[in-house]
Amino acid sequence: MSLVGQVLRVHEAIYKGTDGRLGHNMIGVPTLLLRTTGRRSGAVRTNSLVYARDGTDYVVVASVGGADHHPGWLFNLRANPDVEIQIGRERQKVRARELGPSDPDYARLWKIANDGNRGRYDEYQKLTSRPIPVVVLTPAPA
Repeated sequence: MSLVGQVLRVHEAIYKGTDGRLGHNMIGVPTLLLRTTGRRSGAVRTNSLVYARDGTDYVVVASVGGADHHPGWLFNLRANPDVEIQIGRERQKVRARELGPSDPDYARLWKIANDGNRGRYDEYQKLTSRPIPVVVLTPAPA
């Protein structure tokens, strides 16, 4: 595993282990914890992801650092889009919606997410031929 991968694993462990007391801005960009239900296992899966805001929505990118495969959490969202996010210590229910490059909002949301992550998503897209999806997380009605 790369040094960056190791740092991200440690960051995620700290975020989860402190229940959000530490971790939200630890790596220099805002991160959230995404909790999905495993599509095959039924187990709760938690992933630390960089996010951006679009009004009341949260935007995450299924980049896996430019890998040629989608992240496991994306398959879980496809199976069950009703998930939970945690930002700092605050948890909320959201509904996920995956967008691809043909969606009219994709380019605008990609730019918001990419700018918030210091241009890294553009670099990741150059590493793979797969279109990297953007995922919009909309808070569930109270």
